Amino acid sequence: MKKNIKTPSLSVVIPVFNEHKTIEQVFDRVYNNELVSEIILVDDCSTDGTYEIIEDIVKKKLPERNIKVKFSQNKKNMGKGGALRSGFKLATSEIIVIQDADLEYDPKEYYNLIQPIIENKADVVYGSRFIGGTHRVLFFWHYIGNKILTLISNVFSNLNLTDMETCYKMFKRDILEKFELQSNRFGFEPEFTAKIAKANLRIYEMPISYDGRTYKEGKKITWQDGVAAFYHILYFNISANYFYGFLFFFIICFFLITI
Repeated sequence: MKKNIKTPSLSVVIPVFNEHKTIEQVFDRVYNNELVSEIILVDDCSTDGTYEIIEDIVKKKLPERNIKVKFSQNKKNMGKGGALRSGFKLATSEIIVIQDADLEYDPKEYYNLIQPIIENKADVVYGSRFIGGTHRVLFFWHYIGNKILTLISNVFSNLNLTDMETCYKMFKRDILEKFELQSNRFGFEPEFTAKIAKANLRIYEMPISYDGRTYKEGKKITWQDGVAAFYHILYFNISANYFYGFLFFFIICFFLITI
């Protein structure tokens, strides 16, 4: 970190659903990061005791450091997008970063992600898993699916991102005043990307490490989420007047090709 440059306050928003095995370790990693001013945990109606674990964590950790810790529970399961919207409303710091509640993303990356914002080069920074960071070797088709979705998103948004679906999105809190987020579940990623592109915000990508999970270890995203992401890319990038016509045309073309 460069000297003589004031480090802005940082809120970490952590959406949580059934992560009783990992939530305490993730919290500790975030809590021990010197950049962090505020931690916001949003439980999305977990059924495995995660919320009770969060309550215990907060009680134990609150006296130790001068970090604000907030937590809430959605009244019904709303998915990642819904949990993030709840968390963003509680955030008070100058900058927000999204942190998944598993162990795939390491909070040590905050130090790199925040640099373009501190240097006033960016309003939004994406942490890319595909431009240099160390990563666990896992699913080939997940990699291909991510590349396809990022490519389609780039075609419509006119960006040149390498990892639209990354969890690590760090941004100035005041950009949320420029648009309204609507998506639940994993539709958040393409919606957020489409809206920051339309708002003409300054966007950077920084390399990050990635320690992906297997499904046995708790990975939740499926091929259905990929289909939903494609839908959301179209929906949020194409004017509502043309969206359904375009979608109908695509479906007809798809069936004609497969006949």
